[in-house]
Order: sequence, then C-alpha cells, then structure tokens
Amino acid sequence: MGLLRWLPLLGPLVLRWLLGAQAADHIRIFVVPHSHMDVGWIHTVQESMQAYAANVYTSVVEELARKKKRRFILVEQEFFRLWWDGLASDKQKRQVHQLLAERRLEFVIGGQVMHDEAVTHIDDQILQLTEGHGFLYETFGIRPQFSWQVDPFGASATTPTLFALAGFDAHIISRIDYDQKDNMQAMKGLQFLWRGSPSLSAQQEIFTHVMDKYGRGFNWDGSPVFPTPPRNGIYPDMDPPVTSGNIKLYVKDLVGNVKERAPWFRTPHVLWPWGCDEQFFNAPVQLSNMDLLLDHINTNVGGVSAEYATLSDYFHALHVLNLTWPVRDHQDFLPYSSEAFEAWTGFYSSHSGLKGLARRASALLYAGESMFTRFMWPAPLRPLDPAWALQQLRQLRWAVSEVQHHDGITGTHTPEVTEMYVENLHAGMQGVQKLMASIVLDRTRVHSGPQPGGHFAVVYNPLAWTVTTIVTLTVGFSSASVTDESGQPVPAQVQGMPSAYHLHVLTTIPGVSYHRYSIRPTEEAQEDTEKTATTKAITLRFRLRPRRRTEARSSRLVSVKNDCYTVFMDLNTNLMHSIWEKQSNRTVYMTQEFMEYHVNFNLGEPNLSDNYLFTPEEAAEPSWGAVRLEIVEGELVTEIRQYFYSTVTAKYHSYAIFSRVAHVPQDSHGELLCRRIEQEYQVGPLNMNREAILRTSTDLNSQQVLYSDNNGYQMQRRLFQHHEKNKIARNYYPMVQSAFIEDSGSRLVLLSEQAHGVSSQEDGQVEVMLHRRLWNGHMGAIERGLTLNDTSTARSLFWLLLGPRPGIADLHPRSGLALQHRPIVLLGELTETAPNSPGPWKPEAVVLPPSLHLQILSIPGWNYSSNHTQHLQSLQKGHRGGAKAHLHRVLLRLHHLYEAEGDSVLSQPVTVNLKAVLRGLGSVVAVEERSLTGTWDVNTLHRWSWRTQDDRQHRGGSDSPSPPQGSPNVTIRPKEIRTFFIHFREE
Repeated sequence: MGLLRWLPLLGPLVLRWLLGAQAADHIRIFVVPHSHMDVGWIHTVQESMQAYAANVYTSVVEELARKKKRRFILVEQEFFRLWWDGLASDKQKRQVHQLLAERRLEFVIGGQVMHDEAVTHIDDQILQLTEGHGFLYETFGIRPQFSWQVDPFGASATTPTLFALAGFDAHIISRIDYDQKDNMQAMKGLQFLWRGSPSLSAQQEIFTHVMDKYGRGFNWDGSPVFPTPPRNGIYPDMDPPVTSGNIKLYVKDLVGNVKERAPWFRTPHVLWPWGCDEQFFNAPVQLSNMDLLLDHINTNVGGVSAEYATLSDYFHALHVLNLTWPVRDHQDFLPYSSEAFEAWTGFYSSHSGLKGLARRASALLYAGESMFTRFMWPAPLRPLDPAWALQQLRQLRWAVSEVQHHDGITGTHTPEVTEMYVENLHAGMQGVQKLMASIVLDRTRVHSGPQPGGHFAVVYNPLAWTVTTIVTLTVGFSSASVTDESGQPVPAQVQGMPSAYHLHVLTTIPGVSYHRYSIRPTEEAQEDTEKTATTKAITLRFRLRPRRRTEARSSRLVSVKNDCYTVFMDLNTNLMHSIWEKQSNRTVYMTQEFMEYHVNFNLGEPNLSDNYLFTPEEAAEPSWGAVRLEIVEGELVTEIRQYFYSTVTAKYHSYAIFSRVAHVPQDSHGELLCRRIEQEYQVGPLNMNREAILRTSTDLNSQQVLYSDNNGYQMQRRLFQHHEKNKIARNYYPMVQSAFIEDSGSRLVLLSEQAHGVSSQEDGQVEVMLHRRLWNGHMGAIERGLTLNDTSTARSLFWLLLGPRPGIADLHPRSGLALQHRPIVLLGELTETAPNSPGPWKPEAVVLPPSLHLQILSIPGWNYSSNHTQHLQSLQKGHRGGAKAHLHRVLLRLHHLYEAEGDSVLSQPVTVNLKAVLRGLGSVVAVEERSLTGTWDVNTLHRWSWRTQDDRQHRGGSDSPSPPQGSPNVTIRPKEIRTFFIHFREE
C-alpha cells in the first residue's frame, strides 16, 4: 500500500530522470563552418584575395542562399571589406543583408584581423577592433557578440577584458600549453568564467571556451592555387566526394572523434569548427558533401545529432542550461608550447625591425588623431579639407590594424609579406606626417637672419599631462642657438656624430599641445652670447678592454651622475659596475653584456628554432671579445657609449649600448626625466643561427621571479618553472612594454619601445632577446619562405628605472606611456617671409590627473546615428554608405593606469569634469558613454550573466554609473577603460 500510494508522485519524477539521462547521453554536434584567412602569412593580402579569399565570400553567400539550414561565420574584416567595397555585386550585397537578418551568417570578433595576443599593445588591439566594428555597424547595424581567437600563439588576460568591454558574451581561445590543456580536458575544465583583470574582477568577466582539438572536418574543396584559381575547378588535395559506398566511413570518423571529445566537456553540446586555413573557397562542393554527411548522421546514427550552427547557436544552447561554472583569475596562458620541445617563444623577438616600425606607426597615429581633432574644434582657423585629412588617418589606421595579425607583428611570415606590411605602414605614416605638417607648419615660417641654414621645429606632446623631456634633432652644424617663440634661449646641447651632429633640446610642453623653436647656426645667432644657452659636449675615450674569464669587482671606476642616479663604469672591463640610487641611498651592483644562444639547426634533433619556436642547444654564451668605452659629457645630457667587438682585433663592432642620463632637477616636472636611464641597443648583423640577448645581472635577491606585462595593460608574475625539457625556452615570456625584477628593497624596471622576449634564468638576472637570425634545412620552412634570415641591424630603445618599490611603482605606468608617446617633432626651414610669431593655431592645453591616460581623442568620421533605432531605420531605407563623414562627434577614451591594490593616492577612483578638461576644444553639450569600440550605448548593453561558484553578479559593464545625457562628470575606477562620444556646441 505504501508503494502504490507514492506511485502518482514518483512517476513524473522517474520519467523526468529518464528523460534527463537520455538527454545527457545524447550528443548534439554544433557544426560551425568557417574559413581561417591569414591577413598576411605565406602570401600577401592581394595574392590571397585573388587566389581564394574573394571566392570564399562569393561562393558561401550564394550557397547559403540556396538552403536554409546552412550557416557560416566570418572573422577577418580586412578581407571582407575588400570584397564588399570592390567586388561584391548588388545582388550579393542584398543576400548578405538577408542572411545576417536570418542569423545564418554571423560575424565573430569583427576586427580587421584576428590579432596576436602576446606581442601586441592594448591600444592597437582596440584600434583594429574599432576599425572593424565601426564598419560592420555602419554598414549592417550589427555588433559582434562572440570572439574567435583560435590561432594566436597563446592567450593574454587582456583580451577577455577588452572583449567584455566591447560587449561580447563569450570568448573562444585555442592554443594554450599542451600539458595544461591535457589537464583541463581530464578535469572537464575547458569552459570557465575568466576574470582577466584583478582590479575589475567580476565586473568584466567573460565566459571562455578553450578549443579542445581543432576539428577541421573533411576538405572537399581542396587547397587554393596561387596566384589564380584553376579554370577547371579541380584543386589539389580534394577529399573524395561523399558516395553511398564511403559515407559510412566518413560518418564513423566524424562521430568517433566527437565521442572521444565529448567527455572533456560538462555538457553534451560539442562545438565542431569545420574549416581551417583557406577553406570554403569552393563552397558548392564543400557544403553539398557536408549536407549528405550531416543528413546521414541525423537519420542513421543513434544518440548523436548534427546541425549547422553559428557561435550564437552554440553559446545560446550552453547559456540556457544555467549551469554553475568555475572561475579563472587574471592569469594568462603564456607562454604556449605545443609539445615539450616546441616552445612558441621565439616569435616574441622575430623581425625586431617590423615590431619597432609598427609601434612607431601606432604612436604617430595617436598623435595625428588628437592633433586633427584639436584643429577641427571649436573651428578650423584656416582651410583644410576634412575628407582628405580623414583619408590620411584611415590609411594609417588600416595599416596599423593590419600588422596586428597573428602572423604579422609576430614576425612569422615570408619576406614578401614583410614588404607588404612595411610598405603600407610607411605610406600611412607619410600621409599622417603630411597632415600634421599642414596643420602646424603652414604660415608659421620664422625669420632666419642674413644667412640660410636654420630650422624651426614644432614639438607636439600628444599626452594629456605636462611633459618635460629632451628631444634630439640631427643638424649639419657644430654650434647652434635655440630660442622659443618669444625669442628666449632654450637649454640645448650639441654633440658630434660620425656624419652629422645631434642637437639635444630640453622642452616642457603642456598636455596635447605644442611648442615651436628656432634653431640657428651660431654664426647666425644674436651677438649677445649671454642669451645663447646651447653648450657643446666633450668626449672622453678609454682603452679597449678584452673580455676576461673571471673578474673581481674593480676599484677603478668612473662615474656619471645626475640628481637621481650615479652610474659607475668599471675601467678594467669597460662594463657597467653598479648604480647608486638617491631615493633609497642604495648601491645596486649591475653589469650588462651581450650574449648569444646558438641555435639547433641539425635536422636529426627533436626540433629546430624558427620564426615561431625557440629551441636553444644550451645556455647563452658571451658574444664579444672586447669592449671600447666613451663618455660624452654634457651639461644637459651625458652619454655612455659601449662598443662590443667580437675580438680585440675586429675593425667593426657587432653590438653597442648608448646609455644617457639627463641633468635636470628632480622637481615635479623633471621627475620622469631625471629618474630614468635611457639605453639604446644596437645589435647585428648577426652570424647565422644566432639569437642575441642583453643580459643584465644584479645583486637583487629576486629569487628568479620575473614580472612582465600583458599588452601594456597589466603585469603578470612569472615564477621560474623547472621543466624537465626545454627549460630555457619555456621560461621566456612576452615583454610588450615592460618587465621588472625586485627584492624587498628595490625594483629594477625595464621599459621598451617595442615587444621583445624576456626571461630571468638566474637570481637577480633579467635578459631580453633583441634579435634573431635563423636558417635550417627544414624543407617546409624553406618551401614557404619561413627561414628568418634577418640580416638587418636591430635597434631597440629602453628606459631603466631603479629605486624603492613604492616610488618606482608610481612612476612605472606614466613612464611607459612617456616612452611610447614621446613628443612628435616636425621640422621646417627658416625663411625671411614671416616674423617670429606664435602662428594661427595655438590650442589650450588638455590636462588630466596623473592616474588617468587619454587613450584616444579622435574624430572617427563614422556616419551612423548614435541612436540605434534611428540607425536601423536609416539602413532599412537604403542609406548604406556614401553619407558624409560625421565630423561633429569626438571619440574620447579614458584609462585608469593603476591597479586597485596599489598606491594610496594614485589607485583611488578619479572624477573628472569633461567640460572643464575639454574646454579648449569648445563647449561640451552632450556626453554619451559607449562600449569599447563605440557601437553600443552602455545603457542598452546587457551582456549575458553566467552563474559562478561565488555567485557574483556583476557581468554587464562598469560599476561606475554612466553619466546622464550631457553630464560632464565621470568617475574612472582603477584599471577601468571608459569610452565616450563627446558632442560640442557648433559655432
């Protein structure tokens, strides 16, 4: 009786349990068709467009229109924009709009490229995302919701934060360390909530899916043929078409692989990314065979179903399950090793010259954007065609975005592709330089005097702080006078170089402003020599010193000092001996030398160093046999020159270090200048199969703990890992902008102008890989042109900061930006046509508190309405493109530089009044807070919430409330990045 009594209640529960068990056993395969298109790798962009990329869009769009069940995702906007603007027919454009409306075609990431995550800077990541997102929103009214970072060589903790800020709901990565991925698979830990920033925490977390093993499916369309597709439609490497005789074998392979992978995940939903490099260019063949295969699975295989899907389909299916997911903190997935001897840490330093050019182009673009914006508001004072100006900026935006590709700035491409990147960057830089010159040089000629030969220099500070620094010009005369706009002398110093003279000029420039200086040979200067502030440097030369096996610390020292440091050089070795630092009154023993790793090029060995991999045979060896020392003493700057020779009899040096200290007071303006030691390194050309490093050895008790940055945004703690195999290479990390070691008393920070690889192989040591030259007999590399026979001389610029930890922690972020965004110098010739006058354009300074960075001040020129409904209505009426650029909307992005757990003052939230900050541009009438790339109004942006074990529910955006429409007061909390549209009253 008791059992029968409970049957009515137990029945539904048992049925629900049975259905749940059945559902749990049933595997649902989400087949996501895609084509991975490298924006430069083996072939240039134009070669790829001709051979296959254009036909991906043409054939996929046509085939999706044929059958409703088909789906496809698109990633790289550079290729799509070239097709859309130059090749797509009106019919194809209508089909794309229809497919997007039906959600059968989906854009993921939406940036110009799939950017690298290890050696790219945060500003450039945001730029390339903004370029792509602006185009997609302006053209289609859509905003990508998901990432697809399946090919970058390691994953940075910056990227999930940026994608959350851009409005993404989920994030996909793939390449992480092989043993870490194996462990995650065994623990069903491939999906989690990633809190990329320790300060933002749950505020900007994102659901992250780690691709298990990259399932590419079967390749029925074959491999593309370069330079043009074959006329007969027959491509190499085509898999046999599906027939009644082989379909079961195809099904067995696919289903077997799915069942192997399904246990690695917490749900029965299996993501199957169907595609890989250069696929789906022959979509009729590929999709017709896929149709047969998927239909057969659904009809004949029990416990498994397969369906075409987009990422939206897959992640929505996961989201509705409402599971509780684990949380990952702000640690990144770097470095990446695909196997024990395959540490992908060589690309941190490959093609050093391109890495430097890309960052200089980015800095020039940053300056050009703000200068053009400042010139346009409140009203231009002389004619300048805005359409032409925007075209110059867009050209460089595209070039800088393009090179962020994961086979671009990484240096993992062929020489022909290098030429493409360099050509595009140079062309873009020339255009922006011409734009900036047209703004500040026209009609500002100043009187030269009775003889020709003088110059005037416009020095522009793009940062929103007052900057005191030294700018260096190359002149053709040995003595000069430098005066400012009022005719007053300016501290300057001339020193000789092999073929010209360097003129160092001390300048203090308010935020986002410029000063102009007149430079005349001494014989043209005024006779009143008391007004001449320029001095000449004196050069001291010391004997060449051979390298010795062992050296005791010498008592034969020579010192170079300023108000902050005393640098001691050892005259027995001509190497650095130590640095005394004033603030802590501590002497840190420090020496620097160049060394080389000898590369394994024996094909019989497990692996070979190449563009990607670093596989050293053994520890690095000294690469020099003797050092020559010179000290160039000046009243403004003293320079220590060290020339490293391979032998004592060598005629030419292979390496050099130029160290500079500035003689300026350590006051509020001069602190950043006084407290840095500038070092310029010159390396090469290298001998074949060598990887060159600069090793700095100190007596700091760092315990082999290194800190290096993620994309110039945040620091990562790198504890030395004692791997059984390939220990040296697997302890190398990317250094995009900075790295440091420390002990309880002092911190030594290295700031770099460009990306490098960095490591700490011993206690108190930090080594930076500066240059690589490789060639081996690997036929795959030779056939593809991926040999890295880089015969160039690499030049890198670093700043060293040394001092007590709290003080250096305060200076670190601002110094990094001061290095990245040094003042831009524009030169002109002095003439007799105009008096020495301030010129027609002299804007008011833009100054922010020291913890805030003006990350962008730009007129993007997008023509879409800020109101989403109005924009969609405009698109429905057919107003797609061709509209005049919107010049009355300014893009402003602010970035808090400090972590929450840091300085008692600088780590506090900062409230600024944008109306007051921007008063020099005009009257602010409206402030709209937007998503990172500008396409969302943050008040309408509601990202998906995912349940976590700690049940923290801050999923959508900033904890800081968006300002009311038109309100100028905004609060920026630690590490926040907030983006605004600023509207000014039109005069």
